[in-house]
Amino acid sequence: MKVKEVPQDNTVEYYEGVKRACYAIDDEGKYVIVPSSGWEAEELVNRLAVGELAVNLEKTRQAVLEGAKSPLAYHMERRQMIPAILGKTAGVAVFRVKRHLRPEIFDKLKDSMLERYAKALAITVKELKTVPQKSRVL
Repeated sequence: MKVKEVPQDNTVEYYEGVKRACYAIDDEGKYVIVPSSGWEAEELVNRLAVGELAVNLEKTRQAVLEGAKSPLAYHMERRQMIPAILGKTAGVAVFRVKRHLRPEIFDKLKDSMLERYAKALAITVKELKTVPQKSRVL
């Protein structure tokens, strides 16, 4: 895309008036960074993606409330993590993270393990042990 073709659609929802950097080709054929106020198509795609994330998070929250999953599953989903990423961040083997997604296993975890998960998820241990009673926005 050329410098003059960089979208300037003034999307409000995601950039809130702040410009972001885009790469474009200048008149000399070199890549340069050009500020963009957004692109309507990009805003639409972002809105759809965030909506899908919210639906998935609500399904996980309901599964926790029904006792099918542990609160760890909710907080992992909220941070858009998979067991491998959470395991690496918390220093826990992936197979153990997967086991801890089961409520009966999670309920027996020692405080030291809960603290590792809480730190990796940037929440408190108290928050880790619960989920919101009502849906919340990402």
